[in-house]
Parts: sequence; C-alpha cells; structure tokens
Amino acid sequence: MDDLKLTCVIIEDSILHSKELEKLITQHPNLNLKNTYRNGIEAKKNKANKNVDLIFLTVELPFINGFDLIETFKESPQIILVSSTPTHAFRAFDYTITDYLLKPLLPLRFHKAVKKALHNAQPTTNHKGEEHFFVKSNSRKVKINYMDIKWIEALGDYVKLVTEKSNHIVLSSMKDFEKKLPDSQFVRIHKSYIINLKRIEKFNNTMVEVEGKKITLSRSRRDNFMSAIGTS
Repeated sequence: MDDLKLTCVIIEDSILHSKELEKLITQHPNLNLKNTYRNGIEAKKNKANKNVDLIFLTVELPFINGFDLIETFKESPQIILVSSTPTHAFRAFDYTITDYLLKPLLPLRFHKAVKKALHNAQPTTNHKGEEHFFVKSNSRKVKINYMDIKWIEALGDYVKLVTEKSNHIVLSSMKDFEKKLPDSQFVRIHKSYIINLKRIEKFNNTMVEVEGKKITLSRSRRDNFMSAIGTS
C-alpha cells in the first residue's frame, strides 16, 4: 500500500475549503492532485470523473449538487463526499461512496478516509475457495462470479468484463485487474485480452476462440498460454 498512488480531483466551490483540501492532499504520500473544480458544470465539462482514482466531492455545490453530479457519471472512481452538515449522510447510503467527511476537515479523519480508499484500490487477493469478487460499475458495486467471466478486454483506462449475463466497464488497468484473477483459471494471451481457460472452445498457434470470439494469441505470450493450458 505504501507504493500505491491515487490520482484525485477536488470539486468544491469554496476557495477556503478547497485550499484546505489541496494542502491535505499534497501532504499525503499516496495522493496525487490532478485538478480542482469550482462547481458541477465545470467538473462535467472537463470530465472530472475520467482518468482519476478518487474524487473529493462537496455535496452543497451551486448549479448541480454533489448527488446530482454523481448520477451523471457513467463510470465513477471512488468518491469521498464532503459536507458542512451530517444531514446528507443518510442519503449518501444510496450511492457507492468511500466515506463522508464533515467540514471543517480534521487531518486524522481525512487520513482515515484516504486509508479506506487505498484499501479499496488494493488488488484483491484470491484465496482458495473464493468464487466471486466485487467491482464498481456505473457507480454500483457488482458481484462477479469467476466462472461467469468469458474474457476481459482493455479499453484505454478501463477494462471491459464480458460475462455470461452482462458486460461491465471498470476503471482499471489490465495489469492491476489481472492481479484480481486466479492464474489457475485466467491467462493473458494478448496485451488487450485476458481469457477464462474454462471457456476456450478451440485454439492454435495464433488464435484462441472463446465462446465464439476469435482472439489473437500474441507470440510473446504463446509459451505462457500453452503452459496454462497444460495445467488448467
């Protein structure tokens, strides 16, 4: 966790409070501040939820409040809500948020919230007997069964999980997501594809067919794939 860095943004209309947050963030060894936005319209225009790991979002924003802004996010990073009152905390349960902080911000409480975010960002360790894990998709936690996954596909700063029932877009790199998967069942056969070995229908030296989809087998990953096939 010491090496983990979360890129974050602030959405806060008060200059005083945004400066306070900026100071706390820049002093934290695991946080990297990307930008600060003064209201929801500015945040939407600049796609504040894209390519970041964490948003510090004030509830009482002008024009668009924090909750309404969250609902405009098709994909959402982790969110720590900030408010001048505890009265919005109950409503916050309707959303997938990491924590709820009250103004004025207390450094110890701030660090506790960041610790939660860092924990959530940690790759999931797969223990023997685990059959599922959770991902954040469309601002909601979604349960994914390993056996239901067909393949995982890279989409820029996101990955696309293709499963038996539906598809999910998740903010993650392929490298980080690969760590969530048991290597006895999943193997990366291309820079853009990880496949479920139990879903393979046919393969040769250049191609693997998974549930009717033909996926290129990279030359550099061929030996690793063949080894995985032998032990799957």
